[in-house]
Amino acid sequence: MASALTTLRIYADLTKPRLLPLVLFSGAPALGMAVGGPPAPGFALLVLLGIGLAAASANTLNAYLERDIDARMERTRARPLPAGRVSPRRALGFGLALAVLSTALLLAVAGPAAGAVGLASIAYYVFVYTLWAKPRSVWNAVIGSAAGAAAPLIADVAANGTVTPAGLALFALVFFWQPPHVWAINLYRRSDYEAAGIPIPPSVVGDERTRWGVLWSALGLVPVSLAPVALGLLGSVYLAVALGMNAWFVFAVLRLLRERTDAAARRVFRASLAYLFSLFVAMNVELLLR
Repeated sequence: MASALTTLRIYADLTKPRLLPLVLFSGAPALGMAVGGPPAPGFALLVLLGIGLAAASANTLNAYLERDIDARMERTRARPLPAGRVSPRRALGFGLALAVLSTALLLAVAGPAAGAVGLASIAYYVFVYTLWAKPRSVWNAVIGSAAGAAAPLIADVAANGTVTPAGLALFALVFFWQPPHVWAINLYRRSDYEAAGIPIPPSVVGDERTRWGVLWSALGLVPVSLAPVALGLLGSVYLAVALGMNAWFVFAVLRLLRERTDAAARRVFRASLAYLFSLFVAMNVELLLR
């Protein structure tokens, strides 16, 4: 029993489970906006399961491809593959199995368009971001943002058969959120990324320009985060939370510019997580209240 639990934990760790709640939180309101309120529970759960499996597949295949890089980075060297707790062949098989399972589930529950978008999100994360952009471009965080923001598009297509303003608005929110989030990590983990040979803004353009990039990105998030209200998709509950969280996040970034420390960059990273989760919680609460 203990051995089975250990094996289960190893395979779960391959999927980077701390990243999965963001995927599910961003997909759920897209389903609700598509129908103007809470969707049918059974349909919503199966679609979100398909989205979660697609994200787990992409994360597992990313871990397989980056196992040598992870071994050189302090924050990732304890992951299952660099630590030798699972073989690369088994990790690859697990990631591919999750891709097949997620695609089949989305096809069965929501149709071919949803299955195709889910599969495309995996392929984009693996081939465009992991294999091409991340080791080559200082803009890797921006390029990878499209894969991280795919969940609302999958949910939207699952509910409507096509992409609507609701899916695009939430895609844009997650897409524009990711650069300041990642660049804050780059600032206080610079030596880790340099050891792995990954180009990041602090190493290429310097810490100060990176901090200003975080600020401009945070300011750019303000109108993007308010787009669901402007489009008539959400109302006063979300608006109040969005205005408050935008002010708080921008203030955290201004402190980063003033203090110029790793501690300030860590605060921006934590603030970015609280920011996004608060917005999605507010979206879901407002849709439930309807």
